[in-house]
Amino acid sequence: MSETLTGPSRKANGTLVVNRVLVSAHTVAIIGQPVFAGGYLGGAYDMLALHRWGADAVSFVAYAQIFAALALWLVRGPRWLFWVSLLLAAGETAQYFAGLAGALDLHIPLGVALVTGMVLTTIAVWRPQTWRAGR
Repeated sequence: MSETLTGPSRKANGTLVVNRVLVSAHTVAIIGQPVFAGGYLGGAYDMLALHRWGADAVSFVAYAQIFAALALWLVRGPRWLFWVSLLLAAGETAQYFAGLAGALDLHIPLGVALVTGMVLTTIAVWRPQTWRAGR
């Protein structure tokens, strides 16, 4: 059976917009984290509170992104975003607890990987999507 490419339904198109907004917000929030950490390391000790608050915001948006990506998958959108969102949220959860424990040897390189992953996810989610009929 051959697959045909079709455009997204209205429901899928609206769900894709929600996902794009969440992924973009997630990227902005996660890019702010090294900025706050750098301010703290530069001597602005109040920035640690912003870094902690930012970690909560990143976690909240990550979990919201998982549910939005699942909704997109359920309306026959791309599946990859759900799995990538789940992987990033798991990494961010580990990042959160590594930061609380003061394990900077894990916290810093994992943070670099997570920021890179979010930037690549944002680029991918804003590219034109391929929709398949009959999935």
